[in-house]
Amino acid sequence: MFCASPRVLRIVGTIHCRFVSRYLGQPTSHTHPHLVQPGEVTSGVRQEEFHRRRSQLMSAVTTHHGNRGNRHVVIVVSSPVKFMAVDVPYPFRQDPNFLYLSGFKEPNSVLVLESCPGEPPANHRATLLVPERNPDRELWDGPRSGTDGALTLTGVDKTLNIDDLGSFLAQFRSPDCTVWFDQHRPVHRALHDKIHAALIQPRTQHGKPVTQQVGRFVQQLRLIKSPSELRLMERAADVASQAFVETMRFSFPGVSEAQLQGRLDFECRMGGADMLAYPPVVAGANRANTLHYISNNQVINSGELVLVDAGCEYHGYVCDITRTWPISGRFTEPQRQLYEAVLSVQKTCLQLCRPEISLDHIYTVMLTLIGEQLQELGIIREAQGYGLTQAARKYCPHHISHYLGMDVHDTPDMSRASALQPGMVVTVEPGIYIREDDVSAPPEFRGIGIRVEDDVLITEGDPEVLTRRCPKEVAEIEELMA
Repeated sequence: MFCASPRVLRIVGTIHCRFVSRYLGQPTSHTHPHLVQPGEVTSGVRQEEFHRRRSQLMSAVTTHHGNRGNRHVVIVVSSPVKFMAVDVPYPFRQDPNFLYLSGFKEPNSVLVLESCPGEPPANHRATLLVPERNPDRELWDGPRSGTDGALTLTGVDKTLNIDDLGSFLAQFRSPDCTVWFDQHRPVHRALHDKIHAALIQPRTQHGKPVTQQVGRFVQQLRLIKSPSELRLMERAADVASQAFVETMRFSFPGVSEAQLQGRLDFECRMGGADMLAYPPVVAGANRANTLHYISNNQVINSGELVLVDAGCEYHGYVCDITRTWPISGRFTEPQRQLYEAVLSVQKTCLQLCRPEISLDHIYTVMLTLIGEQLQELGIIREAQGYGLTQAARKYCPHHISHYLGMDVHDTPDMSRASALQPGMVVTVEPGIYIREDDVSAPPEFRGIGIRVEDDVLITEGDPEVLTRRCPKEVAEIEELMA
């Protein structure tokens, strides 16, 4: 018999299972066996992995603090429910740091990790404070896990009612506690204020040590993906790549940007994605020169290009793809020349995605390559060295890359000057953008914006392009749309 939602009992070091016979606030193997397997907290990620993440975090903060004998207390807060209008919530998306450490997908919750002095980080205590069950609210909003469901689902050591947050935190006011909490970046304003009133303010008034920021330590862990995370990211890339293929096939002169967005969204969801990873850019013609164009409300006419920057979220992990294609099915000669220039730069930069090379270094290479391509096409004239890269910045004003994972612009506090490491996933996305009013460019190139973007896994050897199934060669695109 399969175990529905195993709970890790660290006393004996083995997994014991008990059934959750009701719906919780998120899918479980008992209620959603098509999404969650026995032993998993979220799709594809088991209880053991969440415990390992928490242990790694506790090890990181105690090591950073010099392994002194203090008790270390880490506090991580969930997202709140946000509303677009009265009684109309936005789709809920959990805070990535909270989700990474707990796997718990309900709002209005807090995770507290306590080190045990003299014990290794793996022996920390994890307490999850969650909203208690409420039949009246569940009638309107759906089931909640409650303290019993959350305990069984996540495998933490203890669960409490979120209403007990203040009294629970009061025990950590003592001077031998080092508190780790991102007090200057409120994720959930109401819970932040409760934590501040119950713990941070009393400690400050009595001259206790300052509160340490924990978010950057979680982001450092999130940079390196586990095998289970990579499987989810690979699936997200495959789903979105196929969605791009179907959207290219669907394209025709006179189609609206909104229709292309709808087709892409439909295909991603049909492939198993939860939703699009971000509002997509679907930009025809000169609108592609607006980097974050998301109005998507124009018609794309015969002979024009369309630039689509989109991705999907698959069980908490995202992909990010950009492709540019001719709405009529064939590139004009100026379009093809500019497209091949961008694609050549992208291929060279992809091969630079290796350990010990930084994203900032690849960006510098990209600017040089774009400058050279623009010179060959007669768009830039009489520029060399620094002048060439400065001229290239005019036509490509964005960076070559960002980190990717649970968020599209993942781990934003991590420097792009740091050396890449195996297990990181990054984007590679050069572009050339020539506005239609750019009188310094040859007329045949004006109004064209092109970007090509792939997601890349850093390995010990050659880079692995996760989005390799999304066509980008001129011949592939034209054959697909024939």
